[in-house]
Amino acid sequence: MPSQGFGESMTPRELAAELATLSKAEKAEVVERLAREIGDTWPGIEKTSGVVGGAACILRTRISVWVLENYRRLGWTEAKILASYPTL
Repeated sequence: MPSQGFGESMTPRELAAELATLSKAEKAEVVERLAREIGDTWPGIEKTSGVVGGAACILRTRISVWVLENYRRLGWTEAKILASYPTL
């Protein structure tokens, strides 16, 4: 029976058996990916070093969260913010 890939549905037992066959480097990659997915408490927001000084930004944009929050604190409505940032 051929081995299932990670993209296919696996039981936890099958996944554990598959993980046991990986090298340490491959296991580290899996742990890193799981940590990113589990720790993603704010989906749609990311931090990337070298982009806006590493500040939290809206996913796939250079629009920092702190800028949007400052506009909100200044009394801007959601409509005004969206008009200013139509890619949101």
